[in-house]
Amino acid sequence: MNTLYYGDNLDILQRYIKDESVDLVYLDPPFNSNANYNVLFAQKDGSQSSAQIQAFEDTWQWDQNAIQTYTREVEKGGPVADALRAFNLILGDSNMMAYLTMMAPRLQELRRVLKPTGSLYLHCDPTASHYLKVLLDMVFGAENYRNEITWKRQTAHSDAKHQFSNVSDSILFYAKSKLTQFLPQYGEHDPAYLSKFYRFDDNDGRGLYSIADMASPNPRPNMMYEWNGFSYPAKGWRYQRSTMEKLEAEGRIWYPKKKDGSFDFSKRPRLKRYLNEQEGSIITNVWTDIQPLQFASAEKMGYPTQKPLALLERIINASSNPGDVVLDPFCGCGTAIAAAQKLGRNWIGIDITHLAIGLIKRRMEDAFGDSLTYEVIGEPTTVEGARSLAEQDKYQFQWWALGLVGARPADQKKGADHGIDGRLYFHDDNSGKTKQVVLSVKGGQHVNVSHIRDLIGVLEREKAEIGVYISLEESTKPMRAEAAEAGFYHSDTWNRDYPKVQILTIAELLDGKQIDMPPIQQVNKTFRRAKREKGKDTGQLGLLGGVSINSD
Repeated sequence: MNTLYYGDNLDILQRYIKDESVDLVYLDPPFNSNANYNVLFAQKDGSQSSAQIQAFEDTWQWDQNAIQTYTREVEKGGPVADALRAFNLILGDSNMMAYLTMMAPRLQELRRVLKPTGSLYLHCDPTASHYLKVLLDMVFGAENYRNEITWKRQTAHSDAKHQFSNVSDSILFYAKSKLTQFLPQYGEHDPAYLSKFYRFDDNDGRGLYSIADMASPNPRPNMMYEWNGFSYPAKGWRYQRSTMEKLEAEGRIWYPKKKDGSFDFSKRPRLKRYLNEQEGSIITNVWTDIQPLQFASAEKMGYPTQKPLALLERIINASSNPGDVVLDPFCGCGTAIAAAQKLGRNWIGIDITHLAIGLIKRRMEDAFGDSLTYEVIGEPTTVEGARSLAEQDKYQFQWWALGLVGARPADQKKGADHGIDGRLYFHDDNSGKTKQVVLSVKGGQHVNVSHIRDLIGVLEREKAEIGVYISLEESTKPMRAEAAEAGFYHSDTWNRDYPKVQILTIAELLDGKQIDMPPIQQVNKTFRRAKREKGKDTGQLGLLGGVSINSD
């Protein structure tokens, strides 16, 4: 069941995910919330070509693709079509309109795959949350709206000069039907609440307790009996006599007393509620107790939109049970599926970039090791499949190839990174110096010795320790000779020489070959390794086996 899909989530949902097969959907659709608000609403030329979706950037453009989707959805009729027409009157041909247009069919597909007992949580920021809520009302029915959760994701900014500082995200919670299950969650008690109400201690080892009324809120004639000399309340006791006797035997009844120690019959006995038996304060729709990820956080993977595991764990615990299926159609760096795996759920993740898929694979393997079994569908598994990907999109090919060796793509916008497609970092001594491997990826059919000479020049310029050349095609004899001339990097710690320039083909990488380099240790300049989760019995999720990849 655990499956990671590469591709457009609309296509994946329609082709692979069955009706009413998912228990919980969490989605955090990519949206450029940092862009100028007015830019998002600016009118766009409909002739603009459909842009390739790139990681971390605004994925929604008002282009021919958006126009076709809008027309198709409106022609279907119904509440969603009505909402889109209304949005178009308000927003015109803007990127915001494109965002809502492209979300509409995806939300309808997500509703289709949810079980009647299922839930959906849509994570967004205030720029689009009000429009998305109307759209969700049309897809799920306004009667199935449950909450708008406010998560305080950061502390106040000092740069908000013309408005109150934006520090929160919204999470829209919708039920599939009235059958949807929900498990209330509890957090730590408010210290002020504890000091006010949990003030009593009998020093019998059971700890602090509060006292609660035992009077019935409604008239109950059969509960009107005298108890240990105390007359019954006006509407009777809350408990039957047999229950009162049990509470008495357990020492759970507090009796009012006078200064001389005798019972004060002008007052009533009360029930002792021990602090160590309480579940905590019930979680409301305002979440301020889950801290955002800081740069130095052990969870931080270097992915811009990464959310804390605790956030997803709360959602998963509230709206699913062990063994249920959790789906994230915009899975990014995989926090939702990592939380699902940790909590014993099955999971489905979808993303449209090989950058994200590669990062998720590394994260899951680092966190769960060989105890995790899952499939990856949509990635190349043969040289022919890799060649097809390279012809379709060179950047997706680069991201996929770099993912095979666990490398991070270089920032293409930085001129200083010219000639570098990816990087890896390592520490192999106690100097504190971060050392690096630079990678060049070639998806074309023409490889020659000049590529190796260029890589050697990059090594010298960057003062890198190792350079790796990855290509679809076999290297030539002059290329191998030029690489050999570059010599070796010697690691004193490992007492080993590593070839300074290495050539790897896609065929070799698919066969399991890796870069010959010192072991990577945690550094903060590349995608970080995920924290290893403690082993636990998770049934079929804990079967031995590695990653199985079954599709081009």
